This record gives sequence, C-alpha cells and structure tokens, in this order.
Amino acid sequence: MSEQRQHLMIGLTVFLGMLAAIAPLSTDMYLPGLPAMMADFGVVPSMIQLTLTASMAGMAAGQIIAGPVSDDAGRRKPLFLGMAVFSLSSVACIFSPTIWLLLVSRFIQGFAGGAGIVIARAIARDVCRGTALTRLFSMLMLVNGIAPILAPVIGGQILRFSSWRGIFWLLVIIGLALAVCALFMPETLPIRKRIHGGPLAGVRSFGKLFRDTYFMGHCVMQCFAFAAFFGYISASSFVFQNIYDVTPQTFSLIFGINGIGLMISGGLTGRLAGRIPDWKMLRFVLLVAAVGSMALLTGFFLHWSVYAILVILFFTVATLASLSTSSFSMAMQAQGKNAGSAAAPIGFFSMISGAVMAPVVGIAGSYTAIPMGIVMVIGEAGALVSFYLFIYPSHKNRRDTKDVIQ
Repeated sequence: MSEQRQHLMIGLTVFLGMLAAIAPLSTDMYLPGLPAMMADFGVVPSMIQLTLTASMAGMAAGQIIAGPVSDDAGRRKPLFLGMAVFSLSSVACIFSPTIWLLLVSRFIQGFAGGAGIVIARAIARDVCRGTALTRLFSMLMLVNGIAPILAPVIGGQILRFSSWRGIFWLLVIIGLALAVCALFMPETLPIRKRIHGGPLAGVRSFGKLFRDTYFMGHCVMQCFAFAAFFGYISASSFVFQNIYDVTPQTFSLIFGINGIGLMISGGLTGRLAGRIPDWKMLRFVLLVAAVGSMALLTGFFLHWSVYAILVILFFTVATLASLSTSSFSMAMQAQGKNAGSAAAPIGFFSMISGAVMAPVVGIAGSYTAIPMGIVMVIGEAGALVSFYLFIYPSHKNRRDTKDVIQ
C-alpha cells in the first residue's frame, strides 16, 4: 500500500469512526444529566428514559431507510443530508418546551444519526473484505471507543457550568463538522456498482437477507446483546447516582472506564484477526458476557460493594466491541454492492432492542438495580443461545481458511 493510500485510509478510518460514534455521542453524553432533566420536565424515570428510546428507535428506522438509499444514490449525498438534519434536530431538542416535543426531536435526531451509522458500515465494506474488513472495523471500534470514554466525562463537565441543553449544543457542532467532512469525502460506491432501480430495489433485497438463516442469526444475536448493553446504558446513571451515591462527575468517570474496556476489546479483536477465527472469538466473548451478567445480577441481589460491581461490569460491557466487530465482519462477507442494505438490518435490530429496553429498566423506579441486572442476563443469554442455534452450525464442521484481503 502506497504512503498516500495509507494516509487516505487513516483519514477515512477516523471519519468513519466519528460517524459510528454518533450513537454513543447521542446517548452517553447526556446521561449524567438525566436526573436533572427528569426534574426539569417534572416526569418519572421511565418517561425521561423514553428520550433514549426515541433516539434509538429513530436510529433503527434511519438505518433501514438510509442503507438502501445509499446503495442507489451513493454514500456521500445521503451522508451529508443525514448529518445536516442531525444538527437541526439537535437545535430542536434544545428549545423543546415539553417532554413530548423533546421526544419527537430526539426521534428525528436519531433517524438522521442512523444514516451516519449505516453508511459508515457500508463504506467499510466498500473498501475492504475478509480479514481486512475485520481489522478496519476493529479500528473503527477503537475510534468509536473514545466516544463512550469522553462523552459522559464531557457531559458531566458541561453540567458544571450549564444545563443539559449545553450538551445538545455540542451535538449541534459535531453534526455540522461531520456534514462538512461528508462534502469532501471521496465517493466509495461508483455508479457502475450501485443497485439500479431506485431505493426500492435495495429494500427488495431485504427479502433475500431475511431468508438467510446465517445472516439473520447475526442480527438476532446482536439484538439480544445490544438489549443488554442499552439496559446498562439507560439504567446505570440512576443505579450509581441514586443507589451508590456517586456524583455526576464520578459516574461519568465510571462510564469512561468502561469505554476503555470497549477500546481494549475492539483493539484485541483487530490484532487477533487472521490468527483466531472470528467465530471462535465471538463464542468466547459471548460466554464471558453471559457469565458476567449473571454475576452482576447476583451482586445486586446480595448487595455487593460498588467496587465488586464495577469490576464485573467492566468485563461484561467490554465484550460488546469484540462481539460487534466479529459478528459484523462475518455477516457482511457475502455482501457486495448491497452493503448498505445488508448493514441496515444489523443496525436496526441492535438499535430497536435498545429502544425497547430503555424504559423497561425504569419501570420499577430509580432506586433499584435489579431490573438492569435482569435485562442484562436475558440479553446476554439470548445472544449466546442465538449463536449456537444459527451461527455455530455453519462453522463447527468447516476447516478454518484464511480470509481474502481486498
């Protein structure tokens, strides 16, 4: 690879990582402000957690639409439009006078952000395949891992001198910066490789994907895994601040440390790509996550110290980066020009499960950790069962071969 191409790939990787970071930026940065928002709007915990649901439901829907559109129109134009709308909807969040208008604005914000997520994944498949795709996606997870580390820390610091609305002003700036970058990025899907016949042609390819047991196995597995992850995302602020009496700034530090775990996990997956088969790596992290979630629920029931809970949570949450990296690479190997359409269901199933779980963990109130523990156990156990039912049978009798690097 020439030096110029290396520089282009580095720049593209950072840009794609920032696009993929839209989800944690939109959800993690304002987590320290959730209790204050609850008081500001005069609502119960499950109601304020619907702002997470609205955002994730929007991201799920946005990916289903933007994926096929990008297969037909190319990656750059839909990406620019998505980031522009993301910024405008962030402004709408700031000036929402009621919780209902905030929910609508959050849905639109998530919908637009979903375009960035799915198109970033499609671009990754445009430029790489095989082991190279696994390594690129692990690098995206490294860049993306910075967001969960910095986002709550930045959010907590903003709350020192501003209200939660200051956090959304930062999202406005980020969206505008990404929109400008989208204008100057090279188009990775040339006209000759696009799906012709309009976006509906890409949507029709969903039928083939939904009949693919192996591909859908990855979608279902990620659906369960992300349900566990978003159960943690939506409940952790209340669990640590209301039960363990930590400050918003301390909570943001805890959240950031778990983000470091995600970075380490994603980085190790990239380093081991080509040495350990993706499916074996996936099986290992699923087992770790299942055991970790059960230990966490046990700790909540038995009132273990916050330090024991933090150690268990660190290893349980960290598995997600390796899981999503390996699973995405495995699911996308057979996808070519319809990479946007194929990436859309994967993103949809991961986000829609989070949208459902966010208010569930708040139903029992904000002074119990048991719902969070139960959701994480069900999610991680469901992911492990999905792996053995739909994914493992395709690999157990196959000799491991080296992936093709393109």
